[in-house]
Amino acid sequence: MAILPSDMSTGLPTDISSELPSDMPTVSEITTASVPAQTKAEILAEALPYIRKFHGKTIVVKYGGNAMTEERLKHGFARDVILLKLVGMNPVVVHGGGPQIDSALRKLGKQGTFVQGMRITDEETMEVVEWVLGGEVQQDIVMLINHYGGQAVGLTGKDGGLIRARRYEMPDRENPGKFLDIGFVGEIDAINPAVVKALQADAFIPIISPIGFGSDGQAYNINADVVAGKIAEILKAEKLIMMTNIPGVLDKKGHLVTDLSAREIDEMFADGTISGGMLPKISSALDAAKSGVNTVHIIDGRIEHSLLLEVLTEQAFGTMIRSH
Repeated sequence: MAILPSDMSTGLPTDISSELPSDMPTVSEITTASVPAQTKAEILAEALPYIRKFHGKTIVVKYGGNAMTEERLKHGFARDVILLKLVGMNPVVVHGGGPQIDSALRKLGKQGTFVQGMRITDEETMEVVEWVLGGEVQQDIVMLINHYGGQAVGLTGKDGGLIRARRYEMPDRENPGKFLDIGFVGEIDAINPAVVKALQADAFIPIISPIGFGSDGQAYNINADVVAGKIAEILKAEKLIMMTNIPGVLDKKGHLVTDLSAREIDEMFADGTISGGMLPKISSALDAAKSGVNTVHIIDGRIEHSLLLEVLTEQAFGTMIRSH
């Protein structure tokens, strides 16, 4: 199925939107200004069963992709997270920041390199990862949420001993039994959720950067999908939602797969349908589902209010991962 490039303001393919009148309202204007008040009330009423169902439940959101870089989507995400908190849910945000890290590295004359979806992280790159993720990106999210009336607090793995990690030894697929050195990339030893639970109890929204720390204080870059999956597991989350730049998991023909079992995922790994950066994402999603997270979803973060569409409507959205 071919997908045409689209104008994000109109939601229409660029070759069509370029021919439209300049005063045509955008999608955002249509959905906010032109919808009758009664329809808006009906939409809110339809959300009530989901608000009741998920009241008091933890929802872990892996925040990444275009939703983190496009201003319209960034502001919309901040408001959506606040709404979930105000109606009684407990959102926890784990953010990525790959494009921002790549941009910072380019300014230093370095090029990002990946192996099996993991960033090779030398000492200089690790310093960049720390100040980009734990500083620039995290604080941008925190400030936006606070700007719209929420109460967000940024965390790294060092805060409250949240993420204990060790150096990751990546198996060499071409040489079984051997391992690849990819630098200061970590794997999780343990999660201590005490600081997250304390913030939730005080009505704060935790914003977690995927940086872990070893017993010697060494910082490690950890894939954000892996951190989100493990946080969801430890917090016994009701939902794990992973925001991406695609509609969900796609088959070999590029069609959306709305429901995936563990067996089907194994088959897609084996035949290469799922590869590259999707490998750690889907593996973490499946591990979370197997570990008791009730529902795990891969959704398209390029769609405005995609988080609310997933949580507060009955419409099938993205790909749901099942453990059986």
